[in-house]
Amino acid sequence: MPVENPFSAFREACREALVKALAETHPDFKPSGFLLEAPSSPKFGELTSTVCFELAKTFGLNPSGEAERLAGLISASKPPLLERVEAVGGYLNFRVNHKALASLTFKALAELKDAYGLVKTKAPKRVIVEHTSANPNGPLHVGTARNSILGDSIARILRARGHHVRRHFYVNDMGRQIAILAYGFRALKRRGFKVEGKPDRWLGFVYTATNTALEIRSLKEKLKEVSGVEAERVRRILDEYVAIAAELEDQNREALYAIIEEVNSDSNPQLSVDQILRAYEKGEKAVKTLIQGMVKLCLKGFRRTLRRAGISLDSWDWESSLVWEGKVGEVLKRLEQTGFVRLSEGSLNFEVEEAALRLGVKERLNYGDRLPPLTLTRSDGTTLYTTRDIAYHLEKFRWADWAVNVIGVDQKLAQIQLKVALLALGVSKALEGLYHCAYELVKLPGYKMSRRRGRYVTFDELLEEAEGMAYQEVGKRSPGLPEGLKREIARAVGLGAIKYAMLNVSPLKTVNFTWDRVLNFEANSGPYVQYAYARASSILRKAGVRRLPKPHPEALEHEFERRLIVELARYPDVFVEASEGLKPEALTQYANGLAEAFNHFYDHLPVLKAEPPELKSSRLWLVRGVKTVLGSCLNLLGIPIPSRM
Repeated sequence: MPVENPFSAFREACREALVKALAETHPDFKPSGFLLEAPSSPKFGELTSTVCFELAKTFGLNPSGEAERLAGLISASKPPLLERVEAVGGYLNFRVNHKALASLTFKALAELKDAYGLVKTKAPKRVIVEHTSANPNGPLHVGTARNSILGDSIARILRARGHHVRRHFYVNDMGRQIAILAYGFRALKRRGFKVEGKPDRWLGFVYTATNTALEIRSLKEKLKEVSGVEAERVRRILDEYVAIAAELEDQNREALYAIIEEVNSDSNPQLSVDQILRAYEKGEKAVKTLIQGMVKLCLKGFRRTLRRAGISLDSWDWESSLVWEGKVGEVLKRLEQTGFVRLSEGSLNFEVEEAALRLGVKERLNYGDRLPPLTLTRSDGTTLYTTRDIAYHLEKFRWADWAVNVIGVDQKLAQIQLKVALLALGVSKALEGLYHCAYELVKLPGYKMSRRRGRYVTFDELLEEAEGMAYQEVGKRSPGLPEGLKREIARAVGLGAIKYAMLNVSPLKTVNFTWDRVLNFEANSGPYVQYAYARASSILRKAGVRRLPKPHPEALEHEFERRLIVELARYPDVFVEASEGLKPEALTQYANGLAEAFNHFYDHLPVLKAEPPELKSSRLWLVRGVKTVLGSCLNLLGIPIPSRM
């Protein structure tokens, strides 16, 4: 069996030698942190240790002297894969034997093939990754796109790690936003309007138009009751909604005016919306037929968009089914039995702080302030989103060991309240197994998005724009390609550009989306990595050999060759980091670094014309390694893999 993690073998050899040397020189010393870490620059080797500074502090010694002493002992023990260890100003810098590391890496690549780097866990879990879960009241937009892309990549990474993964979409069909949409949709249906174009886009117009009409009427009524500064504030908001109505009029004047007429002829439209909400929760047939038909139309549009983005789901779980099957009612009864539920002004509240303290988990929740109560029911008896979410997670944990929720960072408190409620109900695995994969917003410079105001850039529009710009770039770079191939490459490059941009930033940081950076073929972008993969594929095609000749690692002496060897050997480590930390950005950053190292190598050193034959075969193995590893990274990120660009 090949060593599946070559760089880890080097690190372990260095660690064992260092531990042995420390035991010999300072048998009572116990280091407080990691013995080895990545240096700040490759010029300091592949690994470094600051342990001598800790020794100096503990025993009052000179760190430089201790480094010299330990370096001598480590060198004398001749650990495998280590070329030399250097003592530099108290640091211990470890340099790898590139020939030995290349031999291990080439052997692993030859035997593991496309599975190279995908180190399997020794403790596979059953995992539900819930992602996208957008309200079905309009199309997926640029913000939702980040959720979908992030969730899809996390699911791919966990599956490659050996976990049993299911991808779920939670259909939020019971909130007030859905009731508002249903009010407008029903009004248009009565007047004979048909769905126009892509259904989710049409429903987005209906929702915004209905919400705008309701807000305008409500604000006009409020103006009659207020004066002074408050009246000015209300008037400013009213003016904004009137401007939105003008924008909607340009989209579909007849439908807008039909909705406005419905709202203005209703004695109390807000009450009518509330009645729809309550009737649906009760499962009344007419409202149930209306809303379910409407939501299914929206989901049809979602599926089309996600399919275009190469994203699939295993299950679509309806919020309403939890209510109608009695699961939410059962949760309320069980929570009341915990002793943490109080009645306040007609509403049931779960005392989260009290429960967390009594259960002994407060310190493990990463929330310093007092946890506010969770409202379970309104005074009219209807349940809230998080109440239904508790029932949903009870269902998840019947099968799953882990539940990974890709949800906005603004839901941090709700996710903690959910966790405490589950623990109170006896779901102990929720403490470690419920993961809130939080993510920040996507910002388009100069554009302020709002679903309620109908101002957003759809995921479809983002894809169309990316494909169009990629097509122009492909045409400039490869004007002789057949039209069909240019279109195919443009689709792959456009989608890859968007996905890389969404994944390359830590989820807890805002994505500032600018096209000049997203579609940059020269550095740190999806197209840049795809281009490096295509270049490696082209070299191997031109080599014209079905089976590469035996490599000769001793022939690889150039700095650019050695950097590639180390980068390829590091891939299993990076993959494990990405899977254990749910960090796709570790893969994007690594893939960019590998593509950069490969481009330096290719730009300065010949491959197909390399002499002697031993050097050519070894460089071809490096190219094969780059193709394998970049292809693996792109697949885990959900980015299309083009063989030509």
